[in-house]
Amino acid sequence: MISYSVTQRTREIGIAPRWAPVTTNVLRLVLRHGMSLAVLGLLLGVGASFGLTQLLQNLLFGVGDRDPVTLGTVFAGLGLVALFACLIPARRATQVDPVIALRSE
Repeated sequence: MISYSVTQRTREIGIAPRWAPVTTNVLRLVLRHGMSLAVLGLLLGVGASFGLTQLLQNLLFGVGDRDPVTLGTVFAGLGLVALFACLIPARRATQVDPVIALRSE
């Protein structure tokens, strides 16, 4: 989804380095957008897991129904995966050539 968003905003991203020559602004823009969606999804997932543990309590062996270590590990792991998934399109966005971006439309 982030890759598609970067593709759709190629023209805007291509012109941006001419206004502010720092590519970290583009990197920060794409990462902020992607990670805000990821954090929202993670928070909704943790909330849903608290609700569903009551239904799955009989299937959990050796783990408490609200084990903070398990939830924290899953939250951190999925957060890292989301970060790396956002870094790929963000890095690609920093390498957009303004001439090609303007001609793409």
